[in-house]
Amino acid sequence: MAGEGMGADRPKRADARRNEEALLEAAAAVFVASGVDAPIRDIAAKAGVGTATIYRHFPTRADLIVAVYRHQVDHLAETGPALLRSADTPYAALARWLEEFVDFVITKQGLAAVLQSADPCYDPLHSYFLERLEPVCVQLLEAAADAGEIRPGQDPYELMRGIGSLCAGATSNPRYDTRRLVRLLIAGLRR
Repeated sequence: MAGEGMGADRPKRADARRNEEALLEAAAAVFVASGVDAPIRDIAAKAGVGTATIYRHFPTRADLIVAVYRHQVDHLAETGPALLRSADTPYAALARWLEEFVDFVITKQGLAAVLQSADPCYDPLHSYFLERLEPVCVQLLEAAADAGEIRPGQDPYELMRGIGSLCAGATSNPRYDTRRLVRLLIAGLRR
């Protein structure tokens, strides 16, 4: 990605990291609200910067989309171990992480068309998603199984894919409650 190579030889200043973080958070919020084709000026306004700042960090829309996706995957990957340290039980950590996983999957549905496009810059994102999140899911499942809270031997890929499939039904239909269905699935893991 073009934005990733910038400054790769030297670490970014703290203020530059904060600016990039603010841009990625603003872009994510705008993408959820208005789709990935939202005007760059809307993202700039939400981040409190000029459009030139966005283009300096992310020369193309594809660079920005990839960076937002990777940033959110990284955040979710970091959340799992933190929840394991702070939650009352490993099962509570697993359940909370899977709720955040649901939020991530639901908000990424607007990106689905872009991520499945013929543009090769998006090809590595699914692998990145699995490389970063599957080990976290393994860690949480194993901790809960070791604590005797869930049945051992759960397949993390199967669980994440099943939740993804439940999230695919997330629409404005009031009769379909993705989160309720995922809570039922998570409860079904218990011993």
